[in-house]
Amino acid sequence: MISLEERARRIKMAVFDVDGVLTNGGLMLGDDGLEYKIFHSQDGLGMKMLKNTGIRMAYITGRKSNVVVKRAENTGVQIIYQGIDDKLEAFTDLLEKQGVSAEDCLFMGDDVIDIPPMRRAGLAVTVPHAMPLVKEYAHYTTERQAGLGAVREVCELLMRAQGTFDAQMAPYLK
Repeated sequence: MISLEERARRIKMAVFDVDGVLTNGGLMLGDDGLEYKIFHSQDGLGMKMLKNTGIRMAYITGRKSNVVVKRAENTGVQIIYQGIDDKLEAFTDLLEKQGVSAEDCLFMGDDVIDIPPMRRAGLAVTVPHAMPLVKEYAHYTTERQAGLGAVREVCELLMRAQGTFDAQMAPYLK
């Protein structure tokens, strides 16, 4: 049995679902036809710090939204798959294009559409409100809620396991 720390130590790429992971899962639709999402600033800083350590990041999401592109730009995420019905297909394509093995990849999701890539990933992560079946396939369930620091928790978990946490905190602890 591989420990959580061993799994986290191997990660070279972190892949996140958006709705229900980076957000609380609620969808805000305006009369103007636009979709609005609320992201947490702590998650954003966590992703920026994680990127600084050399870990690549991607989003694979079932919905399409311009705000996801803006969030990716803000947090340093360069790879986005949107409007995806088959997340395993997208995950496999991502791994192939990036030259990363599934064992060296984290996948974080919250609903059954996320189970196929979670089953392939070396580290499968979910959030407390995830569907019960999803939790059965997760190696780790965050303490923090989706959209309220769960992604930051995962970023810090990876940095601690890989010995990069102190260097990322140093500028703030002078």
